[in-house]
Amino acid sequence: MRRNRAEAAGLAIGAVADAAFGDPRRGHPVALFGSAVARLERRVYADARPAGAVFAGGWIAVAVAVGALARRTGPAGTAAATFTALGGTSLCRIGDDIAGALESGDVDRARRLVSGLVGRDPDLLDESGICRAAVESIAENTSDAAIAPLLWGAVAGAPGLLGYRAVNTLDAMIGYRSDRYRNFGWAAARIDDAANLAPARMTAVAAALVSGRPVTVWRAVRRDAGAHPSPNAGVVETAFAAALGIELGGRTVYPHGVEDRPRLGDGRAPLASDLRAAVVLSRRIQRLSAVVAVAVRLAVGRQLR
Repeated sequence: MRRNRAEAAGLAIGAVADAAFGDPRRGHPVALFGSAVARLERRVYADARPAGAVFAGGWIAVAVAVGALARRTGPAGTAAATFTALGGTSLCRIGDDIAGALESGDVDRARRLVSGLVGRDPDLLDESGICRAAVESIAENTSDAAIAPLLWGAVAGAPGLLGYRAVNTLDAMIGYRSDRYRNFGWAAARIDDAANLAPARMTAVAAALVSGRPVTVWRAVRRDAGAHPSPNAGVVETAFAAALGIELGGRTVYPHGVEDRPRLGDGRAPLASDLRAAVVLSRRIQRLSAVVAVAVRLAVGRQLR
């Protein structure tokens, strides 16, 4: 019980720290982790699923072990793990910066900023395309960078926080359908899909509640989400589209090819004002989820007792 109270306190402290400061510009532990992953990949890469599975599993095990060590240090360790795993505040700041650039007519700056959120070619995006890309990324990353870490932290403490962050980082690095990673990154992508099944749906529920449009969001998710190639991105993107009264999806150009994404939601194409609204929605969802995560961690402790 004492450990669970300590971890609940650490979750709360870490969430408040992320809300106040966002990601550090230099020396972020996730960036250091990514650099280590990239260096090892260059040495051990093989175009085979088993090799990729061992690679992903090994790094996830390392992250879980580091989380277990952090948990032994008390609330400070869990707070550090929470701050490391969360990225919602920086996500929202970038969203606001993109909207501000578009509102001032600086499309080139908006393209540069959105390139840090999505893997699309920013030079091919007009103002509407930039808004759509940014809203879709904010929707997906509200789940990936905020709700999912909080959920795994609520369930498994610091090991869950850092283990999940490793899963998501590996997916972002090698979980592509490109020629290089179709086999090597297969396991990383599938593990990430499994780890985000519950968080994505919790994000959709939170979007429905926070927006005050539960029936509209529920109907849109049931109708549109299953057509998306991702079992999780489709859920959260549809929920945000319905909550904001806009339409997402459509032709999407990636470095590895062009994908015709399904249309999600009903309404017009997003504008800069909708991007602002998406940021507000994301922030509200994050705050609600942080409170719920702390409460769940305390409840887990009472149940174990």
